[in-house]
Amino acid sequence: MQSIDAFRQIASEATRGELSFPTNVNTSLQIQSALDDPDCHLERAVKLVSAEPLLAARMVAIANSAAYNPSGREITNVNAAVARLGFRPLRSLVAAQIMRQFASMLSDPGLRIKAAQLWEHSAQTAAIAHVLAKRITGEDTETAFFTGIVHDVGGFYLLSRAAEFPGIFDGGGEGWREYGERTIGRAVMKKLAVPELVLTTMEDVWFGALVLPLVPKRQAAHSQMGNTLLLAKQLAQTPSPFAPGARADTESLRATIDFACGDGTLQGILQESAAEVESLTSALLIN
Repeated sequence: MQSIDAFRQIASEATRGELSFPTNVNTSLQIQSALDDPDCHLERAVKLVSAEPLLAARMVAIANSAAYNPSGREITNVNAAVARLGFRPLRSLVAAQIMRQFASMLSDPGLRIKAAQLWEHSAQTAAIAHVLAKRITGEDTETAFFTGIVHDVGGFYLLSRAAEFPGIFDGGGEGWREYGERTIGRAVMKKLAVPELVLTTMEDVWFGALVLPLVPKRQAAHSQMGNTLLLAKQLAQTPSPFAPGARADTESLRATIDFACGDGTLQGILQESAAEVESLTSALLIN
């Protein structure tokens, strides 16, 4: 089967809602469902997180990150982490766990390398989007963070199906652009019950183009969330393996697209926020 035919088949299945998830993803989906219950209380959330060691480690790391702990007062347990952060960052971390679980059973070394690169790109994009929303656009930071985490979920799903379709990634990106990013990505997001605002943002990412400079939400004619994510993707040091030719020379890119932001510049804000980006990215990359 040719690469493009494999993409077509998976896209057709996804459009019909015939999605095949690894068993461990279903466990995380149950946690997600419990957190979405308006009657879920703090003690229940702590119990759910504590039962998943990696999720617990990431939760504590995020709570101690420069982005969420400006005072520097370190905490060492899940209960304090959930109390400090609330449920919204926790939902983002559950989504991060699902992304990792899609690729957790890969045995092919080449596919494992792609999965690692894709996750590094997603983690960096999420962290940078969080900072851009906080410091420039005024968009909701938690939505920006969550969207950055899940924006390439179609790629993770395809990696989880790759063993069934040998050579699926041999087509030089044609199948990904036509079917993977939009059709498959959209179907998986809907299956994961991704909020409508995130889906709307992704439509801007899939079909739009980056418009600079970014401006505060109050000055924009429409939401800047799509632009926020597009710029974050461009600024991520690690490019997506599904974006052939993407540049990883972040310093050159920053200089090229630098623009004024209030009393500062994009490059200045990124330098000031480097610790936040690094701490958020590191927390997401915990294995």
